[in-house]
Amino acid sequence: MPRNKMVPIILCLMLIFGSLPALESARADNGSVSITAASLNVRSGPGLSYPVTGSVKKGEKFSIVKEEGEWIQISLGGSKNGWVAEWFTAKESPNPAFSPTVSANSKGSGSVNVNGLRVRKGPGTNHQVIGSFNSGQAVEILGFNGNWAEVRTSNISGWVSKEYISVKESKASEAPATSTKTSGTVTATSLNVREKPSLNSSKVGQLSYGAAVTVHSQSNGWAEITYEGKSAWVSAEYVKIGGKPTADSSKPSPPADQFTGTVTASQLNIRDKNSLDGSVIGSVSKGQSFRILDEQNNWVQIEYEPGKTGWAAGWFFEKKKNGPATAPSQSIQNSSVSMLHNGTNIRKGPSTGTAVIYRANQGDSFEIISVEKDWYKIALPNGTSGFVAGWIVSVKGTAPQIERPGAEKHTKNKTIVIDPGHGGRDNGTTGVRGTLEKTLTLKTAQLLYDKLRAAGTNVILTRNNDQYISLGSRVSSSHYHNADAFISIHYDSINDRTVRGMTTYYYSSKQKPLGEQIHSAVVSKTMLKDRGTRFGDYHVIRENRQTAVLLELGYLSNPTEEMLVNTPQYQEAVANGIFEGLARYFKNN
Repeated sequence: MPRNKMVPIILCLMLIFGSLPALESARADNGSVSITAASLNVRSGPGLSYPVTGSVKKGEKFSIVKEEGEWIQISLGGSKNGWVAEWFTAKESPNPAFSPTVSANSKGSGSVNVNGLRVRKGPGTNHQVIGSFNSGQAVEILGFNGNWAEVRTSNISGWVSKEYISVKESKASEAPATSTKTSGTVTATSLNVREKPSLNSSKVGQLSYGAAVTVHSQSNGWAEITYEGKSAWVSAEYVKIGGKPTADSSKPSPPADQFTGTVTASQLNIRDKNSLDGSVIGSVSKGQSFRILDEQNNWVQIEYEPGKTGWAAGWFFEKKKNGPATAPSQSIQNSSVSMLHNGTNIRKGPSTGTAVIYRANQGDSFEIISVEKDWYKIALPNGTSGFVAGWIVSVKGTAPQIERPGAEKHTKNKTIVIDPGHGGRDNGTTGVRGTLEKTLTLKTAQLLYDKLRAAGTNVILTRNNDQYISLGSRVSSSHYHNADAFISIHYDSINDRTVRGMTTYYYSSKQKPLGEQIHSAVVSKTMLKDRGTRFGDYHVIRENRQTAVLLELGYLSNPTEEMLVNTPQYQEAVANGIFEGLARYFKNN
């Protein structure tokens, strides 16, 4: 090509490349991602159906152009872009002072973004509901595990769906404390006074209901006051600014005999004050009814024995107004149930002893008429009504989700050793999209650990990080702790990429019942192909004197199954399945 024709082309290229820094800067506003898979395909569009246009490697970082569903478009340099699967990336926030992703060991603050958010004893819907939050309520975030966040407030500590928690920015970006001095009064029965504005700070005293305080400043849900001549902090939620507290929303106090409450928990503790910090002074049982004397901060005061009063968590009471019958609960209106299984029985009454009058299939939806015990009364297509067990359906709307009772009590005080396969220099198998078995087994084990621990189980992990543990050491841990059950968690691989499903292995006949119960429950929860429970000559079960099984929870060599087992939904389902299988086993043994 003649030199005089090259000059305009070179000038154009200089203009194009000279504008790239500005383009990259604009893209940087969306943040960046780091690749977590060993080798990750880049596609021309946001989906597995789009052709592969290249690949990127673990540890490489790219600017985010835009996001669509579970796919991220990244800048590959110049004007070249491509799409990668979000689940094989780690996001880095454009503002280094704040990242919305909190690691399992991190702490932070946040707020609830939905009304009626259930607080559970452990990370899963199979755990007992111990309270609820309303939109805007501030919480301290203790950590995340799978789809769940462990949170606490001054009154309660438990697990909630992390989908409904908004993480607050770091203190560097928070608004400064206000400094206007005002008067206020305490609206809680007993309010802790702390040295600093944090639930982790030391308590320096308590204030009673109606106590007058001078508020010097407010910051992030805390009020600064003077206590015994020194600066101290209290939760601003329980301080009413200006005037004396009245019987309004800050201290609801229904007149005596106006409400009766029926206990809905199997066994409920009565405390000497309206807080989990209160001492247990008695207990009541499911089905007992009591006159509600007072109600404060989601706690109710009852006369649990003649002449003896105490406080109990209000969310474990079904309240009814005394006198004429009231209208059906507003929380049931516009709610429906969806069937989870084919051939679900709809019965004449709220009991398995009544006749089956209709059968429904998976996905069928019915309007809820009322809730009776653990059953939903539903409207049928022929104009009649029937009852369906609450634990075999899912709920849409504001009606309460009923869980099958009793799973926790079978694993309580049992000793379970969970063995996440591989680790350290031993990667295990590697999926077609780069998933490392050792990483996935630890993720599953940690989620199961939290579920069991919340149920009162004594749980031991053979490893809690990426470290190599010999097979002998894993078995020794089972023997040392005299485990009631030892569960080794693995993911499978084979040259044939079409093979899929779950297999459970046992070595001795003593181990077989545990394997069968866990296998059945996990297959039911995950809908994986059932490859059966079978004999396996593996060291961790062969040399184990305790009841031990080895689970292969899907094939990483199958591209579709690899993608499935990496999802939070699958991890939640498989952990729930193992938990339920253990409960069934201990119930029968």
